[in-house]
Amino acid sequence: MRRRTPPPPSPLPQRDGVDPVRVRLPAGDAWLTVRDHLVARLTAGAGVIDGMLDAGRIVDADGRPVPPDMAYVPGMFVWFHRELPAEERVPFALDVVYRDEHVVVADKPHFLATTPRGSHVAETALARLRRELGIPTLGAAHRLDRLTAGLVLFTVRPEERGAYQSLFRDRRVAKEYEAVAPHHRSPALPRTVRSRIVKERGVMAAREVEGEPNAVSRVELLEQRDGLGRYRLTPLTGQTHQLRVHMSALGLPILGDPLYPVVTGPVAAGDFRRPLQLLARVLEFTDPVTGRDHRFVSPRVLRAWSSYEEWAG
Repeated sequence: MRRRTPPPPSPLPQRDGVDPVRVRLPAGDAWLTVRDHLVARLTAGAGVIDGMLDAGRIVDADGRPVPPDMAYVPGMFVWFHRELPAEERVPFALDVVYRDEHVVVADKPHFLATTPRGSHVAETALARLRRELGIPTLGAAHRLDRLTAGLVLFTVRPEERGAYQSLFRDRRVAKEYEAVAPHHRSPALPRTVRSRIVKERGVMAAREVEGEPNAVSRVELLEQRDGLGRYRLTPLTGQTHQLRVHMSALGLPILGDPLYPVVTGPVAAGDFRRPLQLLARVLEFTDPVTGRDHRFVSPRVLRAWSSYEEWAG
């Protein structure tokens, strides 16, 4: 099997813990210039691309500015820094619970995205940790939803990232979540929920459909009071929004969920009230590089359980 040639290293440094954008010019396109391709490919618009080229902000593999009339060369790489969006700082701590020469395990707060995406770029767990720990090579081995708090595994060395990512791909990581949701006499718990979940691109909420199950979750009630329950959720698969979908399907939607069972309007930037009451509590695995057995437990407390009035207010 022919191996794909890895791209050359970036000639641009990170900025605010964020990698520059890398664009490879594909074969088969009939563009006359690099500029024409970038205008057609990127959503920034011709004026923005022209301004970046004139300012020397788009560079080749040697770090040299790409001139506006540079001929299109299939397979060529160019790099540039995107203009960072104005982001509201998430005013909650991102705690490091473990660190060695191979991995960093962080306890992510609600509302903080794991990795740069969309309108969340510099204000993400990955970018924050790169800045605060001084580890520009740091990468995420997996992701948590922005609204979910809890434990996330990051890797220090890029050449080892694949080994840690394979733990999650091959389901060799034991994960436990905690949630606060309504409590009813039914359904009977504990139970294992199995269904087929699909998540369509561009659609905010995932949904259950008929067919072979691809999502399996164990749901247990830990304790209950005043119409609320504290639940332990164990995902045995890793579909998008799986736990949120399954809890909603049981008639136990997680408190603070803006998507399930009903998609509500977007929350204004800077509104950090009523966070989703879902926490990645436990992360357990055998390190594929060192062979060490690890078990990490988040000390966070879900606010709707410790003080419902404070959370609801």
